[in-house]
Amino acid sequence: MIRIGDTLLSEDVFDEHFACDLGACKGACCVEGDSGAPLTQAEVGQLELAWEHVAPLLPEAGRQAVEAQGLAVTDTDGDLVTPLVNGKECAYTVFDADGTAKCGLEKAHFEGKTQWRKPLSCHLYPIRAKELTDFTALNYHRWPICEAARLCGKAGKVSVLDFCKDALIRMFGDSWYEEAQQAQTLWREAQS
Repeated sequence: MIRIGDTLLSEDVFDEHFACDLGACKGACCVEGDSGAPLTQAEVGQLELAWEHVAPLLPEAGRQAVEAQGLAVTDTDGDLVTPLVNGKECAYTVFDADGTAKCGLEKAHFEGKTQWRKPLSCHLYPIRAKELTDFTALNYHRWPICEAARLCGKAGKVSVLDFCKDALIRMFGDSWYEEAQQAQTLWREAQS
């Protein structure tokens, strides 16, 4: 683990490659999994503010899932997450004409309807953040459905850290990210 401020980064964040390839995976991360996207209590407040702008963009099944379950639910592990549609896709998922799953929250944001982009857990993926007593641990999550993203990242020489730049800046700020980039450079030099 590499320490940057109050964070501990797994070396995999520097070593592994990743760049989403929606043409290959069709947004499977919005559909697969045992529960919805992890949320913080503050993000539930953001969902409340965004709902009236997001709801019209969602398929009927997504709207019905939110109306029946609420903007957020507690999963079997006791974690706050987004609701699912019939145990499948996140209720906030929208689908392109070719069936590619995308985030309806992010769509509303990019259309200028909301200030909030999407849950940080989604924006950070494939990094998973875990709050510890004195640190935030940042670990690379390897999910089989993302094999195309690993290949795409390797072809483009995009590290997990580089891919997650915007989300990491959103979470920790520019100076933290600059320090993480410097650490990545030093790490790579030490590995050569």
